[in-house]
Amino acid sequence: MQRSRIAITGSTGLIGTALVRSLRADGHDVVRLVRRPARTGDEVEWDPARQYVDAAGLVGCDAVVHLAGAGVGERRWTEAYKREIRDSRVLGTTAVAQALASLDTPPEVLLCGTALGYYGDTGARAVDEAAPSGKGFLPSVCVEWEAAAAAAEEAGIRVAYARTGLVVAREGGAWGRLFPIFRAGLGGRLGSGEQYWSFISLHDEVAALRHILDTETLSGPVNLTAPHPVTNREVTAAMGRVLRRPTPFPVPAPALRIALGDFAEDVLGSQRVLPRRLLDSGFRFAFPTIDAAIAASAASSA
Repeated sequence: MQRSRIAITGSTGLIGTALVRSLRADGHDVVRLVRRPARTGDEVEWDPARQYVDAAGLVGCDAVVHLAGAGVGERRWTEAYKREIRDSRVLGTTAVAQALASLDTPPEVLLCGTALGYYGDTGARAVDEAAPSGKGFLPSVCVEWEAAAAAAEEAGIRVAYARTGLVVAREGGAWGRLFPIFRAGLGGRLGSGEQYWSFISLHDEVAALRHILDTETLSGPVNLTAPHPVTNREVTAAMGRVLRRPTPFPVPAPALRIALGDFAEDVLGSQRVLPRRLLDSGFRFAFPTIDAAIAASAASSA
């Protein structure tokens, strides 16, 4: 990609922070959407709850990456927090898409970060982007989330949906919680351990997002997950191998349901998702296996 002006929501999150760092290191101008009045030239004010975006601040942007949304695993899933999860994604995406559609010269591409939750529980069955949505709370949120970008598509903007898996990173997210537990020798499988986890290293996540931005033929859903999904039991074994720690403490499913509420069903659920479109478009993973992804995260800050 030639030097570009790229706007990003969710720029302080795990993925957003790494993406901003990568783009700026290569000389791109990054504009961050912030939920307060802009203080510097690289900030644009927005308020997803009010569906407000200072569209004037997006003039001249070549691309927009929309990553904002309430953390799925941040809190117990009460009904109120489930509403927050849904609204933060649907209202925010609607606001961004409408703001871009209102510009006389909109950006070439809107890249919306969504999730593999779209597919629901697939068991041991492998699925790719051709699979339909699943059933349950997260699949329904993902369907609404992606549909909320309709205004941008109708304005002729190339819209891609980066359906991201579990990001292997010690800096945050689900794996950010796992690393200290396993380093202390207290890690273990969750539930039966037979559920599939579709993972991706933080390095490959950022590289894949940039690949989508650069690849004009990629629009619609693109799965951002490594090509070899593994079971939670295999994740546990790999964490033990790479960190050289025992993994003796399984967490029973009933205990997870007590601790996590409805979110436990997604921790215990199985998603065996393949990155078909990413591979077909020529993307190559730096860390395609679970051992490589864990080792890369353990050795660096991405």
